Amino acid sequence: MGKILIVSNRLPNQITIDDNSITTQPSVGGLATGMNSVYKSNDGDWIGWPGLTNEEVTDSQKLEIQKLLKKDKCIPVYLDQNEVDEFYDGFSNRTIWPLFHYFAQYTEYIQEFWESYINVNRKFADAILSNMDGVDKIWIHDYHLMMLPQMIKEKRPDVSIGFFLHIPFPSYEVFRILPWREELIEGILGADLIGFHTYDYQRHFTSCVRRLLGYEVHMNQINLGNRIATVESFPMGIDYDKFSKAAEDNLKKGIQDKPEIRQDIERYLLFEPGRKLIISIDRLDYSKGIPNRLHAYERFLEKYPEYIGKVTLILLAVPSRVTVDHYQEMKSEIDELVGRINGNYSKVNWTPIWYFYRSFPFESLIELYNSSAIALITPVRDGMNLVAKEYLATKTDNKGVLILSEMAGATKEMSEAIIINPNNIEQIADAINEALNMPEEEQIERNIMLKERLKRYNVERWANDFLESLIKTNDLRDKYMAKKLTDKLENTIRANYKKAKKRAIFLDYDGTLVGFKKNPKLASPEKEVYDILDTLAADPKNRVVLISGRDKETFSEWFKGRNYTLITEHGVWIKVPGNDWEIIAEMENDWKAYIRPVMERYVDRTPGSFIEEKHYSLVWHYRKADPELGGLRALEIKDDLSSRAMNMSLEILEGSKVIEIKNSGINKGKAAEKLINKETEEFDFILGAGDDWTDEYMFERLPEFATTIKVGIVNTQAKYKVENFTAVRKFLKSLTTK
Repeated sequence: MGKILIVSNRLPNQITIDDNSITTQPSVGGLATGMNSVYKSNDGDWIGWPGLTNEEVTDSQKLEIQKLLKKDKCIPVYLDQNEVDEFYDGFSNRTIWPLFHYFAQYTEYIQEFWESYINVNRKFADAILSNMDGVDKIWIHDYHLMMLPQMIKEKRPDVSIGFFLHIPFPSYEVFRILPWREELIEGILGADLIGFHTYDYQRHFTSCVRRLLGYEVHMNQINLGNRIATVESFPMGIDYDKFSKAAEDNLKKGIQDKPEIRQDIERYLLFEPGRKLIISIDRLDYSKGIPNRLHAYERFLEKYPEYIGKVTLILLAVPSRVTVDHYQEMKSEIDELVGRINGNYSKVNWTPIWYFYRSFPFESLIELYNSSAIALITPVRDGMNLVAKEYLATKTDNKGVLILSEMAGATKEMSEAIIINPNNIEQIADAINEALNMPEEEQIERNIMLKERLKRYNVERWANDFLESLIKTNDLRDKYMAKKLTDKLENTIRANYKKAKKRAIFLDYDGTLVGFKKNPKLASPEKEVYDILDTLAADPKNRVVLISGRDKETFSEWFKGRNYTLITEHGVWIKVPGNDWEIIAEMENDWKAYIRPVMERYVDRTPGSFIEEKHYSLVWHYRKADPELGGLRALEIKDDLSSRAMNMSLEILEGSKVIEIKNSGINKGKAAEKLINKETEEFDFILGAGDDWTDEYMFERLPEFATTIKVGIVNTQAKYKVENFTAVRKFLKSLTTK
């Protein structure tokens, strides 16, 4: 197994420069903990920004930092102060962060920020490409580096790339606001495995892929034409044992050995035995819903006055982005709310809210968690929220109640908590009352289930699951590569072509010789297509056959007077050069009067769709419809038509953005077989190329020695695969090159 590179905006080390003395120590964050075993056990390296700008360190200091970081297998990427301002504080935190958390009103769209974002992602890409010796896997983290997967994939398509987004991915209606929306999606799609905390975020992402870029999504796989990208949800866990053990160790300490905050709590509780604490810990951010939480606590005191003097809210707000206007305004709002509530309700020996605007050391956090009867966690939008999990891990006696916002990703795993809408002040107030009155037996029952789940799916399990899934993406790639038409195979096919005395070349049209257009009528042949076909047809050894689902009138217009055999409507009509159109098999059309009204109802319900009528089939096109709605309606119409066509000798074909219903028993395979069998002299070279499942009939019916080529990377009976119609054109040109 090869090495892995972990890539994130920040390294898992904190660098300190004091009087020219440089020290480094590990970070305590969840990502650093989860990745620690993964990248070290895989002989990997971690690439990221060390937190210092080029202006803050000299070249000699950089060398010393590099040596220190190398011991921890870390590689620094340095940024200029302007890059930090525009890439990190700018695009990452003033564009992506607010928009992805549904705060469009705070989102800034500044071209210079976007350009800096591209440049810094490129700087990270250069650092990665310079450290690829022995690397076969790269795991990129979070919203700061969404362009990076594509940049790496372009240079190293052989490497497996994983990307994980640690914040929410918004719905299409929100994401589409972003001016650079297509570029960001394409950037992420450079990854082979794309991970999110919840299925909702996964679903929003694939919806944007369909609607903005038009890629086909089947289950959790995105067909990119030349490869498959897999999208999965992996709910991030915590280092459960670390928190649980710390809580147990604290219980064994004497009062004099406990953190100062614990001593304060002990003294406070002496004034009123039975007092309850509510813990609320967040980074100061508008996504955390702190003002709503305070309004709800105030409402709780108004609605349930019997708890005045008996319940205290410990509000811990960790400073964040203190120079940004929105954060300064929110800080002022919180200060005013805390002051008002404390001013209105405080007593001599009781304060409603203990407010701390700072971070706390780990031991103090453990004490706060363990001492609190309730954890009140009410973000208005949160990717996961690990505080909820940390709180439960410290409950050594399994007592305590978690009140959790339904907008936090953690809710998907923690249904035993009291789930609230963070915008419903009355509901939160009632939830606090419910929590205070919950019997201990019920608390224990709920928490045992929650803790068992958190213990099983901890942060290491999360990291290992993602890595295992990333390794599995190689299977998809290998499956495609096994049939890929390589240069060596092309040389063999060309040699067989050259020595053949009589050749048949069966070519589908849409998706095989030309790309798909939203309006199928605009897909007429380009000059290059005519030139390729004319050159092939000019060779007397060749029989060039265009075999398509198109109608004969369109092909008559496009290929009038050309020396090709034309087969249309999936094998209904045939035209040999110099002859008129002939029907291959007589069929009835009475069924159309019964089926067409059904299809018209779907046209009315699906804006952008339309019906094409051929001689012996009806086609419902939805390429111009909304991709999500079109895909849903396609499932419905197939089900509807299947039940109606069951006893009418009809069959339903599904192509690229089309549903076609026609007489059964006629297909491309039978038409190709008939044409081959009619010849008096046997073909010694046969080529068949097509892109959708109707061409599978042709691949199946052509002789075993035939060269069959599938356009795209879906499962197929064809012997070989190419990426797109451009590759088909290139291959056909090569056949006639001397």
